[in-house]
Amino acid sequence: MDAHPKMIYLPDTMINWPWPRAINPHFEDVKAEVGASFRDFKALSPESQQAFDKCDFEHVRIGCELMNVFFLLEEYTDTENGAVTKDMVDIVIDALHNPDKIRPEDECILGEIARQFWARAIQTASLPSQRHFLETFTAYLRAVVVEALDREQGHRRSIDDYLKLRRLTVGAKPSFAICEMGMDLPDEVFYHPVVVELAEISTDLILIGNDMVSYNKEQAAGSEDHNLISTVMLELGLDRGGAIAWAAHYHAELQKRFIDGLAKVPSWGPSVDVLVKEYLDGIAIWPRADTCWSYEGQRYFGTRGPEIQQTRLVPLLPKADRKAA
Repeated sequence: MDAHPKMIYLPDTMINWPWPRAINPHFEDVKAEVGASFRDFKALSPESQQAFDKCDFEHVRIGCELMNVFFLLEEYTDTENGAVTKDMVDIVIDALHNPDKIRPEDECILGEIARQFWARAIQTASLPSQRHFLETFTAYLRAVVVEALDREQGHRRSIDDYLKLRRLTVGAKPSFAICEMGMDLPDEVFYHPVVVELAEISTDLILIGNDMVSYNKEQAAGSEDHNLISTVMLELGLDRGGAIAWAAHYHAELQKRFIDGLAKVPSWGPSVDVLVKEYLDGIAIWPRADTCWSYEGQRYFGTRGPEIQQTRLVPLLPKADRKAA
């Protein structure tokens, strides 16, 4: 092993973001309960379960369970072809639309996990949030199939085309539904152009941050084609550091657009405006939460996350030996 490995510099893109790190006071209790029930499914290999157990999630019960569903979907589909991925996605979509339907015994476990998650969620989630979740989560699932087809065909996208797909596969918009599950947010608010744009900007902030921290692990595994950094490197002819700097600059521009956009949010009257503020605060906190999870969990940096968050330097991982695998 090289005694002086190449280093990747990860800029602190969130240093000026006005929404600070916060954690729900009920998090630890809910995390333990949800983690225990999820392990009962025995849906992961011992190695994957160990990786899952190292992940800390930022939300209470529904949020925790949704993060579990995301984790499992990624685990099952990340290396599959388009046809197999579509079969899994169709099972999950059917389970979400039929939470009272008994799943076939020989079906992929994803169906039952999704069914139980949604059956619990709809007991407390507002009707508008249920509609918005099903709409955005279905779009996410369909995009996962497209990603699998890209991977199967070795298809590389332009930056613009990549961002269009990544805005779906990052799973931010269905996650935003958690922020409105305790309120009746009118559709005229949810689909208002200013609110839609703010949600899209927050989504971009999340995907840029995620692609920056996940790039090292993905390039080592040879799965970096669905990553903004490698996409920028390919299209703009930049080296790794240049592509990361490009992404950080774009991230800073988006932050300004989000702050400026808040001033353009119209008023729907006092009773609705308080809901709008709570919802927009929720989607604004998401980029911060994702960043904190990336460094405080062990998915990308093992136990060195807090150290790397301070130094901003991460050793470039060697490429995996595919022949040995």
